Amino acid sequence: VQLQASGGGTVQSGGSLRLSCAASGSDVYNMGWFRQAPGKEREGVSCISIPDGTTFYADSVMGRFTISRDGAKSAVNLQMNNLKPEDTAIYYCATPVTVVGGKCLGPHAGFGSWGQGTQVTVSS
Repeated sequence: VQLQASGGGTVQSGGSLRLSCAASGSDVYNMGWFRQAPGKEREGVSCISIPDGTTFYADSVMGRFTISRDGAKSAVNLQMNNLKPEDTAIYYCATPVTVVGGKCLGPHAGFGSWGQGTQVTVSS
């Protein structure tokens, strides 16, 4: 599976951005968005099951971010509202994903696909 992420940018605190991740090459049954800020570990932001739309959100983004599927385009979108400076990071999409211990986890190297990453910068 090849994943192409898009939609990052720079916004002021309180602003909104929409990320999109398009999949090609194979069927995708679940997908997640992850982020990594400088000096911090990668964090699972949100995951979605493609067939039934079941979603998962990290506590840090609950109520502000919305993940959705676009079946016609084999894509998953992440609508990010009320952005905060602490949301600044490189955002990656990945598949397959699992939710374990209250966390959305991406694939280990060689066992799935990661998008190329897109920068999100939120200024205060």
